[in-house]
Amino acid sequence: MNTQKTIQTPVIEKQLEELVAGEMVQLSGIIYTARDAAHKRMIQQLQEGKPLPIDIVNQSIFYVGPSPAKPGRVIGACGPTTSSRMDSYAPILLDKGLKIMIGKGPRSPEVIAAIKRNKAVYLAGIGGAAALMFQCVRKAEVIDYHDLGTEAIHRLEVVNMPLIVAIDTKGNNLFELGPKKYKII
Repeated sequence: MNTQKTIQTPVIEKQLEELVAGEMVQLSGIIYTARDAAHKRMIQQLQEGKPLPIDIVNQSIFYVGPSPAKPGRVIGACGPTTSSRMDSYAPILLDKGLKIMIGKGPRSPEVIAAIKRNKAVYLAGIGGAAALMFQCVRKAEVIDYHDLGTEAIHRLEVVNMPLIVAIDTKGNNLFELGPKKYKII
């Protein structure tokens, strides 16, 4: 598909329901960063009955640990992390209202089921393009878990971040559909 849509955060569920696996999107608005250590800590907080450091309802989490910003820049390189490392945590956060996950690589059947159940989406970033993706970030600040360094939760303001719909709200999965399109019988 050669269509491209613009998504503004926080998202509206109806907007997500219109997305189709394989479509290009440009994401603008506020997104949060979190990788393995931050996800583990968020789930521990939920299990202890404590609130999360961010309100994840209708929000986006970008699986990234941005490198430090060079002088005069808002942020350093910020490319997507392999998403499967967050698969044990993602269904819980999706059930709590998370609507968009941004990363790279395929997701587990449990995550795909949670995506469908919660009418969420998984957007894939371009692996290896970290030095280019930082150009979409207009503001960046650490929100919590400062002790985790680059894995702390950051609040990013992004404009026109180019992404691909990897798994849509219906569970259509580009990691399965793409290879099937070119499979020789």
